[in-house]
Amino acid sequence: MGLITPLTYALPHRLLSSAARALAYSERPWLKQWLIDAVIRQFGVDMSEAAQPDPKAYASFNHFFTRALKPGARVPDPDPDALLMPADGHISQCGPIEDGRIFQAKGQSFTAAELLGDEAAAAPFAQGAFATVYLSPRDYHRVHMPWTGTLRETVHVPGRLFSVGPDAVRRVPRLFARNERLVCHFDTDFGPMAVVMVGALLVSGVQTVWGGVEIPPYGHAIHRKDYRGRGVVLARFEEMARFNYGSTVIVLLPAGVAELAAGLGAEAPVRLGQRLATLRR
Repeated sequence: MGLITPLTYALPHRLLSSAARALAYSERPWLKQWLIDAVIRQFGVDMSEAAQPDPKAYASFNHFFTRALKPGARVPDPDPDALLMPADGHISQCGPIEDGRIFQAKGQSFTAAELLGDEAAAAPFAQGAFATVYLSPRDYHRVHMPWTGTLRETVHVPGRLFSVGPDAVRRVPRLFARNERLVCHFDTDFGPMAVVMVGALLVSGVQTVWGGVEIPPYGHAIHRKDYRGRGVVLARFEEMARFNYGSTVIVLLPAGVAELAAGLGAEAPVRLGQRLATLRR
């Protein structure tokens, strides 16, 4: 099993994440600058892409972590039939959803119903496709729309805050269906689309463009917000959410509507706006 798994289970996840959040939002000049400089140095963050390239200009570590990019730093695939990668990062896994199950890693999978917290909502995705994108500390931490959609509902599913690093993904069963997460259901011109923002140890904050900070507070029961009839429409490539501290985003597509782009596979580096899949017209 390895040492990481017993330790991961034993850690007080929410307490540690709350403490990390306090550090991230601190505006003490010495503390925020030490955190920012440490991440830039350790992970090789490319500040030349940032709208504000000066690391000293950020009021807090979280302001730095959720930094905007310069105009044109990311552009959408020009093919109008291309669904877009929602974030910078690496593919954790992607592929078909087989009989409602989503592949996590060798020997590990979970059901779409477990991930979404809803059996009925998962039904359209039973034979569809998924892509799981892991955002590392060096990445741009805003998530954008793969396709134009009208927000139907959000579902805050409570859970643990396991690490979502590669070792934990290999070792913790049903990891993404156990972590705290915000499920965003959209209606599109090809049918339903789900975008799931998955929290993680020390990186558990989720904020949306329509509702502000959604996580924390951490949940103790599934909490739904109905957006039908409220006209929340987001265009392809438009920002939809961000991680206050980053994590993982999972896109679910229904059966028969799109073919995943060639060359995508575990550990493949990806950039916001590149082709995720192609619609079948």
